[in-house]
Amino acid sequence: MAKSKPIGLAWRSSTLFIVSTVGIGLFTDLFFYGLIVPLLPFMLKERIHILPDQIQGYTSGLLAAYAGASVLFSPLAGVIADRVSTRQAPFLIGLVALLGATLMLFLGKSIAVLIVARILQGTSAAVVWTIGLALVLDTVGPENLGKTIGSIFGFISIGELAAPVLGGVLYKKTGFPGVFGVAFGILAIDFIMRIFLIEKKVAARWEEAQEEQSEGDAHQNEEDGNTEDANEEEPLLRKKEEENYRVPKGQSTAVRSYPILFCLKDPRLLTALLMALTQASLLSTFDATIPTEAEQLFNFDSLKSGLLFIALVLPYLILGPVAGWLVDRYGPKPAAVLGFGYLVPTLILLRLARPGSTPQIVIYCVLLSLNGFGLAAIGSPSVVEASTVVGRYHKANPDFFGEQGPYAQLYGLNSMVFSAGLTLGPVVSGAFKESVGYGNMNAIVAALCLVTATLSFIFVGGKPKILKKR
Repeated sequence: MAKSKPIGLAWRSSTLFIVSTVGIGLFTDLFFYGLIVPLLPFMLKERIHILPDQIQGYTSGLLAAYAGASVLFSPLAGVIADRVSTRQAPFLIGLVALLGATLMLFLGKSIAVLIVARILQGTSAAVVWTIGLALVLDTVGPENLGKTIGSIFGFISIGELAAPVLGGVLYKKTGFPGVFGVAFGILAIDFIMRIFLIEKKVAARWEEAQEEQSEGDAHQNEEDGNTEDANEEEPLLRKKEEENYRVPKGQSTAVRSYPILFCLKDPRLLTALLMALTQASLLSTFDATIPTEAEQLFNFDSLKSGLLFIALVLPYLILGPVAGWLVDRYGPKPAAVLGFGYLVPTLILLRLARPGSTPQIVIYCVLLSLNGFGLAAIGSPSVVEASTVVGRYHKANPDFFGEQGPYAQLYGLNSMVFSAGLTLGPVVSGAFKESVGYGNMNAIVAALCLVTATLSFIFVGGKPKILKKR
């Protein structure tokens, strides 16, 4: 006899629950990152008794271990996800890695244990971002990807904002047990949601197995008829355009094993990855420079510096879904060009903040809010554009890319690039801040946004008509 239908199949496979589960997973990753990183120097000092002049070096090494694991494991996670029947299993394995990392960070009393913990944490980040974004695409489809990503990114920004502040308060009041108690509580919620999750394609098998054959046949006939009509109306121009995405035979072993490599010759995909790199660099630059600048300008402690992030993140949280909806409606080019272009003057204007009291603090908060609007605009164009490009290759070459397509490989690549941006942003911006000052550092970052906006205008969504005529 056939197995009975899982309890709660409808809500466990609903779009809302799946997207919420992915959102919680991404939230957990960013929350843990923001929670743990500020505490690393205290762990090294109090548990392992590292000398004060060596703490910065060990801290940098632990940060590098996380980033290196995330960068290296992201492509592998993509390959694995595209070759397994469901995405839930690797999604759960990623959480198990994070649980192990959290336990080791909580109990570890040697450098070796902390390094292994950070490697596990980076591996978990690679899995959750790669599998999570692939799950979102499977669930909502490319036509709703922009507003969904915008909503998720707005939500997870709360974790990025709250973690350093909450971690600092808890550590001050309760020490490490209080901090990790919150961490394990969030892990429990994340684990329960991932266990209950049922992918839509899995749910469809149960529903099809219990449908009446006659109803299934009628539905299939209706779909077949609609497909035929669509094919009759399909313009020849679209078929000719599809030829541009054909993969020639005789590809190398590396491309056959990792098909997304073939797509990297497309300038649209490369520009989408550049957008992801720039976006991550911007986020990490703000994370790295706002606390130190607030300390120098206003003599803020870590708690007050953390509260400044509200001004930056609140516009992102509110406008992220709206910007994503506009990407779905009008395509990623307008949001990418206008978003990165808008950030050029707002980044330069950050130099206007001066040492002082309340009036200067207000000016700095307003300037951060202006930048928050730009961050909201650039939240989803990269993922949507990359998914669109790869989707065309998949449609033109279904046998080459397989039934599921190379989407998890794509998001693994995206995760690798994003992690690289999160790693390079603080290092490069910190070096420029020390050498040329905060204002000039932001001018350099603004120049990167200008380059990204220009390339987005040329390549994202295809060349504009004004360039095609020349």
